[in-house]
Amino acid sequence: MPSVEELYRNYGILADATEQVGQHKDSYQVILDGVKGGTKEKRLAAQFIPKFFKHFPELADSAINAQLDLCEDEDVSIRRQAIKELPQFATGENLPRVADILTQLLQTDDSAEFNLVNNALLSIFKMDAKGTLGGLFSQILQGEDIVRERAIKFLSTKLKTLPEEVLTKEVEELILTESKKVLEDVTGEEFVLFMKILSGLKSLQTVSGRQQLVELVAEQADLEQTFNPSDPDCVDRLLQCTRQAVPLFSKNVHSTRFVTYFCEHVLPNLSSLTTPVEGLDTQLEVLKLLAEMSSFCGDMEKLETNLRKLFDKLLEYMPLPPEEAENGENAGNEEPKLQFSYVECLLYSFHQLGRKLPDFLTAKLNAEKLKDFKIRLQYFARGLQVYIRQLRLALQGKTGEALKTEENKIKVVALKITNNINVLIKDLFHIPPSYKSTVTLSWKPVQKVELGQRRANEDTTSGSPPKKSAAGPKRDARQIYNPPSGKYSSNLGNFNYEQRGAFRGSRGGRGWGARGNRSRGRLF
Repeated sequence: MPSVEELYRNYGILADATEQVGQHKDSYQVILDGVKGGTKEKRLAAQFIPKFFKHFPELADSAINAQLDLCEDEDVSIRRQAIKELPQFATGENLPRVADILTQLLQTDDSAEFNLVNNALLSIFKMDAKGTLGGLFSQILQGEDIVRERAIKFLSTKLKTLPEEVLTKEVEELILTESKKVLEDVTGEEFVLFMKILSGLKSLQTVSGRQQLVELVAEQADLEQTFNPSDPDCVDRLLQCTRQAVPLFSKNVHSTRFVTYFCEHVLPNLSSLTTPVEGLDTQLEVLKLLAEMSSFCGDMEKLETNLRKLFDKLLEYMPLPPEEAENGENAGNEEPKLQFSYVECLLYSFHQLGRKLPDFLTAKLNAEKLKDFKIRLQYFARGLQVYIRQLRLALQGKTGEALKTEENKIKVVALKITNNINVLIKDLFHIPPSYKSTVTLSWKPVQKVELGQRRANEDTTSGSPPKKSAAGPKRDARQIYNPPSGKYSSNLGNFNYEQRGAFRGSRGGRGWGARGNRSRGRLF
């Protein structure tokens, strides 16, 4: 094996040869043999091998393999130097191989090395995006689990940093094509990351692009399959898929298929839903998702049937007033608990779908049923007014920091919920019932829309789902503030399904369980 002096001497021969450097194959071979030497020799080889690599195509394999040996050296400084120089080998047909190698190197636990690998991948991405994607997806589809995980995270975090001249339409089409292959077998967390990747692509931020994404989500949700409310993974899968779909819906990209599935299969089983996510009010999450989707529901085949199912579920949370004794006092029955959060969701969904069949309450229900509903509405509205007054009184004069306390945050949300319900009930009390009022759901931010700005603009300029806060399920509001009657949720924002562990165990079939063991060792 060559000494340091020999390495420098042969380096000098190659450097001085200028245009005739390719004629000194023996000198380059000496440098390649430097990887078999000691620490000093290896450090020099890590720098010299890539410098003259392009001049010796017949030694390309030997040179790349020599550099890879250095990438696996025990000395961390040698590894870092070798990794840093890898992009110099990414020429022509060698680039996909280098991309594949760098993707495997993402499994390192050394933070400095990991950053070098990321920078190297970004560097060759700018040289040849398609070739780099070939290496990345090759490992995502066939590599070890740790490599797959980090390659997916690389795409989810780094693609958005690349300029438009790199992410061309053809490159984005390749990403979509390869992603569809991966989505045939993914875990829940991987699915969320791929939706983040795909929804960020410019070509998918159009109406047709959004529609493609919705169809991908619908396929993952298995909306054709029988819904099993007692299977926590089945429930969680539906919730997570739906959460990914919700930001994609608009007046031009309809939620009809999802809303239909919720009305036909989920609402009738609402009370028996189970989930592996501890502390999550699954029923409320389902109702919130349904409410958000109902605004963008298109023409529904079984509208009257599904509206009736929604109406029947609403009645379950709209109690009749307790019977009174002859002296006018309560006959011993407890005051019914008014579950405001549930009612807001159900009433909003009914109000949205009811617009499509405005004579449902007057022509589709018998007189006795309609009378019963109005009694329930009246009783709920009466309790609502008392509660609204109490909340306003409690919040009166409070501003700034005072409104940021946990208790006051809950009261603010409670006031939003009750005001929304109040507006919707007033609409339904009209003769005939009206569906004209608009409210912003209590957990959604109030949108300040400038004059002339329309949702249609979003359909052609934006396809990215809004970022969701990393909020988990919080304590029930009653633990902090117990109102005179009723209850509401203290879950102030959208529940974030992007947490690890939302899916558990091997479920078999396509995706969403633990993936099969694909560990195949190094593929260098």
